[in-house]
Parts: sequence; structure tokens; C-alpha cells
Amino acid sequence: MTMDKTVSTAAEAVADIRSGSSLAVGGFGLCGNPMILITALLELGSENLSIVSNNCGVDDWGLGILLGNRRIRKMTSSYVGENKEFERQFLSGELEVELTPQGTLAEKLRAGGSGIAAFYTQTGVGTQVAEGGLPRRYDGSGGVAIASEPKPVQTFSVRGEYKPFVLEEAITTDFALVHAKKGDRHGNLVFDKSARNFSPLAAMAGRVCIAQVEELVEPGEIDPDAVHLPGVFVHRILEVGTDIEKRIERRTVRHTEGA
Repeated sequence: MTMDKTVSTAAEAVADIRSGSSLAVGGFGLCGNPMILITALLELGSENLSIVSNNCGVDDWGLGILLGNRRIRKMTSSYVGENKEFERQFLSGELEVELTPQGTLAEKLRAGGSGIAAFYTQTGVGTQVAEGGLPRRYDGSGGVAIASEPKPVQTFSVRGEYKPFVLEEAITTDFALVHAKKGDRHGNLVFDKSARNFSPLAAMAGRVCIAQVEELVEPGEIDPDAVHLPGVFVHRILEVGTDIEKRIERRTVRHTEGA
């Protein structure tokens, strides 16, 4: 692999993402969504995708545009409440969904990128997360076609007290798509505020990580202490500029007296 990982177009960046691929996609709500890459993937025509991301965007933005065009077979997410089409497809049996606690999802991605096969956590102990039976796909008539399987539970001593922990397997995917504020030609990335929540973890989990960046700089221009994700995890980088559209998931305003 050459040290210069830049590509010239979004189409080139996603060209080998074929139907049936698995992807980890960064972003938190609508913040940090790699929209240029998502749009290029939509235009490519790949379908039956299995996607891991904190959420699935909204009906007309983020991963919601892939969902609305029937390109997603399965979503592994922690929050899905803003997308009506997501709800419809799930309840009608068109979409498989693996709901995962948010912190657990983050750690599953981090573990996958770190070469850790699995880990134990207390999150989900005593619930269907551990005991199984969570609906993953409905049959279209109100019944459950696929339910989650039980997970191993082990007791460990924590500060002298024995507690149960559930085993969670790490996540790795064929590809990762992320958006960063800044990156250099070697793939070192800097994320902006809450876009950093899941994006570095998603990038780590993908065997091939594709990053779109608002600003592309030369190697050495980013202070090493400011790098959020080292370039060793990034395989392709596309500069998209700073004038791209950025949406707010839910705008909240406060009434000001006299306004």
C-alpha cells in the first residue's frame, strides 16, 4: 500500500463495495454522517447490505437514503427512533434488526478493530439481551421469524463481590465509511466534537476503511497529539470540502422575550 491514500472521486472510493457486503458507518444522529460516500454507494447500486451504525439516519438523510431504496438487509444499531421507514420495514418483516446497547455497540466495534474476539459486560444481564428472545426479524403478520439467541453468562469477582457478566462478541466488517473534519494523505484523522463518538470505532472495525474529510492536509501538518485515529486504520481518503450540507436531527429553539 502506498503512503498516499487519497482517491479523486467518491465513486472510486466505494467502487469495490459489492452487494452483500458488511459495513460499519460512523456518525451520531445526523452528526458526522459520511453523506458523500453514502450517496456514491447508493449510485453504485449495491444491495443486501449489512450495516453496523449507531442509528440509521432519518427518512431522507444519512443511512436512511439507502434504507428507503431497499439496499439494507440488516441493521445493527442502538437507536432507531427517528426513522419511520425503518419502523415500517422492521415491523413488516422486510428488515432484520439487531438492537444493541449503545456502550456495548461501541465496545464491540473497538474490540473488533483491536483484535479482541469478545468481552464480558454487565450491560444486558437479566434481560433479553442476555437471555435471548429479542425479535430480530418479524414475519409480516405480527409473529417473530428470527429471535436473538441466548448469550453465555459468567460470574466474576469485582471488588470482592461476585456479579454476572454477559459475553459479547466483537464486530468486524468488510468496509467502514466515516466522515472527519481533517485528514492527511497518510490517513491520520481528526473528528469534530460528537462526530468522534462512533466514527473512530467504526473505522477500526472495517477491514477497508474509507474516510471523507472536509480538509486534506500534508503529512506532518496535524500535531501527532491531535490525531484521533491513526492512519494505520485508514485505507482510502477523499477530500469533500467544507461547504457540504450538514443537517440537524432535531432543531430546538428557546423563546427570547421581546423577540
